[in-house]
Amino acid sequence: MSAERDIPEPGELVYATPPSWGPAFFALGAALAVCGVFAEFMLAALRSMVRGARASYYRLPRRQRVRGAVLPVETITAPPRD
Repeated sequence: MSAERDIPEPGELVYATPPSWGPAFFALGAALAVCGVFAEFMLAALRSMVRGARASYYRLPRRQRVRGAVLPVETITAPPRD
């Protein structure tokens, strides 16, 4: 190879774009949109759970007859020493 190389000047120049916050904001907006879609389903599920819990709470009897429970008495003994 020779030390002199005949390289022509480029006909077109390529310029890189300056840094931008646009892609980060787009990604954040897309993530929030996806979360918003799922949040609607999660909110519906939460409402359903609260509605079911409230219905089962109001289905319980208002008053209960109190009765004492007799618990069996057990004695605890130490294990025998060898």
